[in-house]
Amino acid sequence: SIISKLADGMEYAKDFGIFYIFASPLFWLLVKLHALVSNWGWAIVLLTLLIKAAFFPLTAASYRSMAKMKALAPRLERLKEQFGDDRMKLQQAMMEMYKTEKINPLGGCLPILIQIPVFIGLYWALLASVELRQAPWVMWINDLSRPDPFYVLPVLMAVSMFIQTSLNPPPTDPVQAKMMKIMPLAFSAMFFFFPAGLVLYYVVNNMLSIAQQYFINKKIADAQKLARA
Repeated sequence: SIISKLADGMEYAKDFGIFYIFASPLFWLLVKLHALVSNWGWAIVLLTLLIKAAFFPLTAASYRSMAKMKALAPRLERLKEQFGDDRMKLQQAMMEMYKTEKINPLGGCLPILIQIPVFIGLYWALLASVELRQAPWVMWINDLSRPDPFYVLPVLMAVSMFIQTSLNPPPTDPVQAKMMKIMPLAFSAMFFFFPAGLVLYYVVNNMLSIAQQYFINKKIADAQKLARA
């Protein structure tokens, strides 16, 4: 990399934060991918594909759990109507339903939590990379270390987050349901100020996640239709 050529050991001067143990190998892999494609933007895309492939089994398990939860949404609504404001009886009925259907309501959370350190490590790897400065990708994006000048990537990020939200099971709590609608907008506003290289990673990751989640949802929905037939 550029900084390592200045002096021996200078690559360790990068401030990857407390997630150095994750950021350092990810940046090493990014450098290797850049050596193959000679473009930092496409290297980020390839790195995203590799990370997505590595976590495929975990994310698939998470999406299967969420798809089953989404299929139960109509029954959850009927339970809410049945028990009204009696929160204790509603919770008991929900737990009984989950037990009968053999669904862990937290089953979709653990696989995501396991991935968080890697995602944060990649965030620091891209944010601290001197190599991305004045590094072009395609067309109008001529500096991956600066925000997208035409905000195309942040808009794509916002759209992808809204699509992902629609694929997830709706929260039973009305306040949480409203928060789920507001969160994509709030997060997307932040991405307008993030480096294009970092937003590129999240956009590609979200698009791959949407495709994976859509096909898993469809597969489970088709299986449930056959079971009812």
